[in-house]
Amino acid sequence: MLFRLIFLHLLFLPLAISAQNTAQKEYVFFLHNKFLEGHPLDAPHPKYGISAYTAILEKLQSKNTVIIAEKRKPDTDPKIYAKKIILKIDILNLCGVPFDHISIVGTSQGGYIAQYISRYAKNPRLKFVFIGSSFKNDSMNMDKKFRLYGKILSINEKTDVGAELLSRQLRFKNSNLKTFKEITLNTGMEHGFLFRALDDWIIPTNNWINNNL
Repeated sequence: MLFRLIFLHLLFLPLAISAQNTAQKEYVFFLHNKFLEGHPLDAPHPKYGISAYTAILEKLQSKNTVIIAEKRKPDTDPKIYAKKIILKIDILNLCGVPFDHISIVGTSQGGYIAQYISRYAKNPRLKFVFIGSSFKNDSMNMDKKFRLYGKILSINEKTDVGAELLSRQLRFKNSNLKTFKEITLNTGMEHGFLFRALDDWIIPTNNWINNNL
């Protein structure tokens, strides 16, 4: 593969970053959509087609970026998985990676998990990008104590059925975010926009990762 891909195994993560200049690299956890949990990477979604998982990772990759990703198991529990990612984030930090050089990028269900990471980690230095993962009356708004933390970019698609701006959600209003940006796309692709390696959302994501806010 053209990108550096680190699979999330606790025993190997410290070894994988040992040769890197941890103070200068950007480490990116990429969390994919729900469809890929229960299907092969080359399986076509009945409406949106094949998810461009590899192409997305390649576009997120740069000489300054280390991508950390894995294909989740079917019906992964978002809360439990979020806590596993936080453990890996803490290991990165113990190995010398500053928290403000760590980003969590999630599409759809991956963005849903990323919001739990934000909540549980409560770390204002972590960077987050939520892509197509804010919907009307979703379960997070049922939790009146839900708060978001960190530097957050939320990307939505105007034609995504049921989507709601994060800035209108209760969890956002209850939070005290110091760094927040929201982008609304209009690709006409509904939820399928995040199945594609579109510059429309990847370029602002890369800018957020690299602090080009």
